[in-house]
Amino acid sequence: MVIFLHSCKPFYNSVYTKPNLVDYKPSKELKKLHKKLFYISKTGFAVGHQDGTSYGIGWKQSDFPETIKSDVNDIVGDFPAVYGFDISGIEYQNEYNIDTVPFVTMRKLMIDAYSKGGIITVSWHANNPVTDGNSWDKTPAVSDILNNPEVTLKYDRWLKLVADYLKTIMYKGKQIPIVFRPLHEMNGSWFWWGNPNCNPEDYKLLWQKTVSSLRDQHQLHNLIYVYSPNRLEPKDHYLDYYPGDEFVDVLGIDIYDFKDSKTYAKSVVNDLKIVKELAIKRNKLYAFTETGQEAITTNNWYTEILYPKIKDSGISWILFWRNYSKTHHYMPYKTHSSEQDFKKFKNLPKTLFLQDINKLKL
Repeated sequence: MVIFLHSCKPFYNSVYTKPNLVDYKPSKELKKLHKKLFYISKTGFAVGHQDGTSYGIGWKQSDFPETIKSDVNDIVGDFPAVYGFDISGIEYQNEYNIDTVPFVTMRKLMIDAYSKGGIITVSWHANNPVTDGNSWDKTPAVSDILNNPEVTLKYDRWLKLVADYLKTIMYKGKQIPIVFRPLHEMNGSWFWWGNPNCNPEDYKLLWQKTVSSLRDQHQLHNLIYVYSPNRLEPKDHYLDYYPGDEFVDVLGIDIYDFKDSKTYAKSVVNDLKIVKELAIKRNKLYAFTETGQEAITTNNWYTEILYPKIKDSGISWILFWRNYSKTHHYMPYKTHSSEQDFKKFKNLPKTLFLQDINKLKL
């Protein structure tokens, strides 16, 4: 792929250095990542995969300590440009995260990905601090975090454990810049921080508390913060839970194809248009923060359903969800019926994998 970027450089310098990042003293590495995401958005979109090197169909990374595997790499001969991880379980100092990925292994994979030019994005399916149930325990908890001293202290301890772990993700003596996406899909009903288990005003305060704690108290200066609601329903407004421009770096959206590709395609066009307009108005980057069709049963889903709807959207990246089993996966694997379609997708003009983003001249 031939990439022409010189015309974009003045625009970045004149526009994207004016607004402050959420972090008022961002690391050099963080500023470089933010700039890189901008250049990507002007060229195409970076392709990402959740847990793409942690495990795949029939394997897990902890069984291959000397080799970095990926279902995507097995098919197209290149790794995703964006590597997704989840730190659920770190709040209890567990050895493994919610998907049984050892935190030691996760650290190794983050460092390896970054050393190769990859972008790291981290979500946090935090447990319910009131009940100690998982993220899907709908028992209201946000008000307690804000108003109950015992629960406040517990959540503060959790944030310290998050910060302590993220501080250990280092390469050549520097903390790796991370795209951090906590408290996502808040307009959905399935998480304790979501509607109707949490009202918008309390959610905003929780987000602000989370950011302020990590940045100010724990001095993490290597995080880009992403706000990412779920697919918008007719009654939803994208900014209902928005905590403010000074607390968000990137606007995102999560949309899945639940075997109704026509409805999915309409949602992608509609929602990304809304996100784009709001991001431009606020002078922020934006992304397609989660997507996919489980088991990929629709023919030519990547090239005919998805790509036409996102190729000119201006998103910085797209993240496909994980490959857990042959019935629960969002990327093809060797012998999958979508293997050839994904190879075509990889070679389309706007799709950027690891080797592609490494060709960008910042």
